[in-house]
Order: sequence, then structure tokens, then C-alpha cells
Amino acid sequence: MEEIVNEILEEFERRKMERKPFERQWQVNLNFVVGNQFCSVDGLGNTCNLESDFEWQEKQPYNYLATMYESRLAKLARVRPKMTVLPSTSEEKDIKSAKVSKCILKAVEHKLNLSSLIAKATKWSELCGTSFYKIVWDSNSGRVVGQNEKGKKIHEGDVSVTICPPFEIYPDNCACESLDDCRSIIHARAYHVDVIKQMWGIDVAGENIDVISADTAENTSAGLGIGTLNNSVIKTTKANHAIVLEYYERPSVAHKNGRLIIIAGKKLVYSGELPFENLDDGERGLPFVRQISQEQASNFFGTTIIDRIIPLQRALNSTKNRKHEFMNRIAQGVLSVEDGSIDTDSLEEDGLRPGKILVYRQGSNPPHFLQNGGLPSDFSNEEDRLMNQMTVLSGLSDLTSAISTYANMSGTALQLLIEQDDAKLTTSAEEIRSAIKLIGKHILRLYKQFVARKRVGRIIGGDNREVELFYFDSSDISSEDVVFETENELTETVAQRRSMVFELLNAGLLSNEDGKIDNRMRSKALELLGFGIWEQGQDIASLQRGRAQKECIECLNDDKTPKVSQIDDHQIHITEHTAFLLSDTLDESNPKHAEIRERILKHIEEHKEAISALSLREAVR
Repeated sequence: MEEIVNEILEEFERRKMERKPFERQWQVNLNFVVGNQFCSVDGLGNTCNLESDFEWQEKQPYNYLATMYESRLAKLARVRPKMTVLPSTSEEKDIKSAKVSKCILKAVEHKLNLSSLIAKATKWSELCGTSFYKIVWDSNSGRVVGQNEKGKKIHEGDVSVTICPPFEIYPDNCACESLDDCRSIIHARAYHVDVIKQMWGIDVAGENIDVISADTAENTSAGLGIGTLNNSVIKTTKANHAIVLEYYERPSVAHKNGRLIIIAGKKLVYSGELPFENLDDGERGLPFVRQISQEQASNFFGTTIIDRIIPLQRALNSTKNRKHEFMNRIAQGVLSVEDGSIDTDSLEEDGLRPGKILVYRQGSNPPHFLQNGGLPSDFSNEEDRLMNQMTVLSGLSDLTSAISTYANMSGTALQLLIEQDDAKLTTSAEEIRSAIKLIGKHILRLYKQFVARKRVGRIIGGDNREVELFYFDSSDISSEDVVFETENELTETVAQRRSMVFELLNAGLLSNEDGKIDNRMRSKALELLGFGIWEQGQDIASLQRGRAQKECIECLNDDKTPKVSQIDDHQIHITEHTAFLLSDTLDESNPKHAEIRERILKHIEEHKEAISALSLREAVR
């Protein structure tokens, strides 16, 4: 055991030294985004703040970089594709299995709040270039199914997805271009000793662990005697913590199923094979998914636009500060006095306040202001040039800032400009989509491995947004071919989607044979326009559809035939019941399903008889 611990600790130190140059750049990026834009890396590789050459020099940050970073996050927040699963074959069994897999992904997405996790990972990838998802099976989560002999609750287990910043991940070689090229990964994180005791039941010695955190730096000078508190990302210390190392190694000749070694505070917690069959054909692999902002050739860690903008942000800060210094000289003036002609100490202390009586030595030249001239246009030209370059490098362009330039353009031309602007984010958006697809595959494979008994899942579905239940086990998951229902979301904004709906309505493509729009299509159109919930709350037809769908589900689960009610809209019920029979829910080869089919057909006939009876009564009247 001691040999294994020493081996992993030595390997961890080697990987720390190899990754150190990337970590320095990440710290500088974090500092620039939070506003500490006078930081740099010294000769020892430590981050430090640049000092002013003179006390009077202005040293104010003008944080345009943070605005560009937030704008990119806002646009990338639209990338939330809906996952679905393709059946492995065209057989009915595989088609049903694919539907179950889709429901599983939908339920997990809601349960884990996957959209929030993606947003958090995107923040890290846009800050440092890389972020990681860790997808594992947590036996301590999920529904409680019993208790053990010690009274501890036993859970059924469930999938866990956590976000790992790049500071926590150590690959075996930083020259690997992807996770597939890595032979092993070390996940290092600091835990409180009480948490380690709770998780693994061992006592470890607490230490002071250095971690990266955002804090407010001490009062620093911004020039001209102005003090300021700058936000800064610095190394802070966590007391009574210990480093937990999780060493994941791929299967090899020596270790057929790979290795997982967990060390907490220099104590061996676990040593065994990789527990998760998360690759194709049931193979075991690393439980991580990588998401990058921009790929670097022959490099495991990606890069980000912040790396490229930092030199321009430095130049912009310098230009603006020198410009303000020049303006201060014009406003306050630079006074020239003959040596010994006046009391310079008093002049330096009080300045030339209005109404001041300036006494100078008889026979000497009176003090006078040096002529600085007007503000050179080079300052403004340089500011505009730097701002334009920052905008180009960030992949963003604010059309509102140049409204006069585009005032005479047509709507189509403006739309093309917007599409070209969004196209610059395509690479980052595709990385997010690729990561989401891999996450979906990992989730399905973990459920297929660990869900041996039937369990219930919940999804929000139907026109009334009601909770629907479904049952599944590992045998119901036969396909892991995750695809997306939508194209790249950056190419379609809310305004574009609404415009498309109006065009379809005007073209009559959503109308029936009579040229009218039925209630169901009206509800769908309002849903696409963003008024789906309002429509469902007001439209009785949607309630009728929900009741008809419930009758079909009840008929599927029970041996009872639903009864026709006087308040039923018979035509809507007939449509919904017919749609249920035409779907793949019922298997004609199954005797029980054949019986259900006959009962639903009988129920449809009762609705038709009710319509005939109503027509007869209307004719008599």
C-alpha cells in the first residue's frame, strides 16, 4: 500500500510541475476578468501586481474584457440542445427502447438541472479555455429503499454530474489533444477532514491547503493620491483540509479493467479496477467529459479569447490613463517658478486656489504656466483602434454602437450581419454540443450498468405540462446513439422563430382543409411564440385532450374501459384515442395489448354514437 501511495504522490508532483505554465495563464485570466488588470507573472512564475513608475501616475482599470466575456456567455447560453436517442434497428422493440432512453435523458436533465451545470462549465471554459464534467454513479443518492444493520439508509443510487475546473485535473501528458489520448487522469480536490471522515470513514491530519479564490486586495494606489480596492484572484489557505487524489487509469495489459486509486491525506482509501462501464461495448474508461472554448494543436488544455484580448486590454488601460494624465495637466496646469522667488512649500500644499495672493521676490520673474497645448487626437484614435481590435478578437460586434453605419441597410442585410457575427461563436458552441452528447451517452451507460430492478422516472410532458411517470430497467436501454432534435441554436433566435411562425400562418401551411386553424394547431403556434402556458390555462380544448390522453393511459394500465361523459368533446376524444392506437405504444402481437386495442375501439364507437345522438336531437329541434 505504501508503494502505491508514494507512486501516486510522486506522479502528482510531476504533473503539477508540467501543468504549471497553464495554471499561471489561468490565474492572469481570472484576475483580468474580476478587474485586477495590472497583474503579471514574475521571474519565479508567481503572479504579482505591476508597480507604477511614479506616485502620480494613474492606474485605473477599464474592464471592457469582462463585458465581452459576459456577452459571449449570454450568447452561448442559447446552446441547450434537446437530446434524443436513435433506435439501434428498425424493430419495434428497439424503437420502444429508444423512446425509454429519451425519457431517461429528459428526466435526468430536469433532476440534475443540467442547464445550470452546462452554464457553470461554460464559465470555466471561457475563462481558462477548458472545463470538465465528471459523470459517475453515486450509490448514496436516489430514493431510499431500506436500512442496513447499523440503521444507515440504503439508497437505490443515481447518476451524479459535477463540474471540475481545470485547476483540479492533471493529465498524464499535457501534449495529448483529447481525453481519448490520455492514459490516466488525476482529479485533485481539497476536502475538510470531517467530510473525508464522513465519506470514507478514516481520520486524516488536517493541513493548510493553498487554493485559488477571488478576494478583495488591499488598498492600492490608483494614482494622484486616489486609493482603491481591487478585486483579485489570489491563493488563499483553507485550514484543516486535506488533498484527495483520485487516480483513474485506462485498461491495459497489466490491468485489464483499468485502475482507480483514491488517496486522502497520504492514506490509501481505495485501490481497484475502474467501476464504470462508460465506453462503447461495455468497456471501462475515464468518467470525464472535456469542454473547451478554442482548441490548441498538440495541447490537452484549450485556449480562450481572453488570452488574446489581454495585451489589447493592457494597451487600452495605458492609453486611457496617459490620456487622463494629459487632461489633468491641461486642467490643473504645470507651474514654472524661478528658484527662490516664492515659497514653493506653501504653493505645493495649497495649490492655486481661486483668489489666492501669490507673493514672489522682487526683481524675479513671476511664476507662469507651461503651455501644454490641446489634447492630441492620437489618444482618441488609439482608443478606437484598440476597441475595434478587441471586438474583432472576441468574436462579437455591437451593431447598436454603429447605428449610423447600418441605418440605410435593409432588414435582410442586417440579418446577414447578425448571422455572420454569431458564426464566430460556432466553434465554442459546437464544443458545448459535443460535450452534451457525450454526457448523454455516459448517463445511459451508467443506468444500463447499475439499474437491475424496475425504477420509476418522472418527466414533464403533455400539452398541460403534467408530470408523467415511466418505468424502466437496464434491459430497456439497448441504444446509446444520442443525437440532437435541434440544429445549432445560435443560428435561430427567438425573434427569428416567431417570424417564421407568422410566415407559416400567413402562407396557410398551418390551416386545415377548410382554411381554418384548429384549436390544437393554435395551441402549438402560441407555444412557439412563447404563450403556450397562457393558452393552456385558458383553452378548454387542451383540457379535453389531456383527459382523453389520461383515459388511454388508464386503459393501458387497468382492465377497465373508460366511460363516455356528458362533458366530453367527443371529436377531440376520438382524435386523441385514434392517435394513441396509431402510435407504437401498443404491440399487436401482444395478446394483452390486442385486448386493450379492442376496448379503446369500443370506446371510440361510444363517442361516435354520442355524436350521432346529439345530431339527431339538434335535427328534431
